[in-house]
Amino acid sequence: MRTTLLLLAIGLVQPIAASAAPTKTPASAPDSAVRKSIGTFDDWQAATNVEAGQTVCYAFTRGKSASRKLPGRGDVVLTVTQRGAARDAVALNAGFAYAANAAVVVQIDKLTLDFYTAQRYAFSRDGAAMVAALQKPGTMTAKSPVPKAADVVDSFSLKGFKPAYDAINKVCPLK
Repeated sequence: MRTTLLLLAIGLVQPIAASAAPTKTPASAPDSAVRKSIGTFDDWQAATNVEAGQTVCYAFTRGKSASRKLPGRGDVVLTVTQRGAARDAVALNAGFAYAANAAVVVQIDKLTLDFYTAQRYAFSRDGAAMVAALQKPGTMTAKSPVPKAADVVDSFSLKGFKPAYDAINKVCPLK
């Protein structure tokens, strides 16, 4: 269970159900030795993990820059996860805990999408729209409210998302 929490904390495994809402991770979740890399695609990585006997595929990237430094902030990671029939679950690990009912605003080109939050994660309300937007060239920004401080804006490269996404869909096809 500690390993699962560590993986969650660094954003390599996302507890996302079909609706992209957070769920409990099974106590039998594997350690990092079971995680397997599919490959690196420019600024994105693709990997698999086994959760409760099911292969889960995810593509992820780390934030490239932030508008300001936050003391004690952990890694900022954007992840797209495929679990069987649960597709295109998009989550952002902010590296800090959000205040209750906080909202994150994501922008790609001229498209703005809202994410809802739960603890250290922000989740896309519309995974399919988010994945379509991630396939555009350029960057994505996420404006996150910081408890008791001004907002922080994180930037993510979209370079390599499409081949990373294709790779996870090949390994974890729709069931």
